[in-house]
Amino acid sequence: MRARIFGMCLLAALVAVPAYADRRSDAKEQVAFGISVAQKGLWKEATFRWEKAVELDPTYSAAWNNLGIAYEQQGKFDDARKAYDKAIKLDPENQMIRQNYDLFREIYDRTQRRRHR
Repeated sequence: MRARIFGMCLLAALVAVPAYADRRSDAKEQVAFGISVAQKGLWKEATFRWEKAVELDPTYSAAWNNLGIAYEQQGKFDDARKAYDKAIKLDPENQMIRQNYDLFREIYDRTQRRRHR
C-alpha cells in the first residue's frame, strides 16, 4: 500500500514539474512583454501583463517587483506596497527588489505623513 501511495505521489510530482515550468515560462513571456510596453510609457498594459504573470506564477518575485513599479507609476501606492511586500517575501536577498522597495517606502512614507498633517 505504501509503495502504491509513494508511486502515485511520485507520478503527481513528475506531472507537476512540467506544468510549473510551463507556467513560469508563460509568466516570463508576460514579464518581457510588460517591460517592452512599460518602456513606451504604456503602464496600464504593462500592469495587465505583470498581473497576468503573477496569476500564472505567484512565486515569481521579479513579476511582483515589476507590478509594484507599475502600480507606483500609476499612483496606486497601496497596491504597490502589497506587490513589493510579496516580492520581498519571495526573494528577501534580491538587492534590486530591496532597492526598489526601499525607494518606494521612502516616497510612500513621506506621502502618508503629508496626508496626516
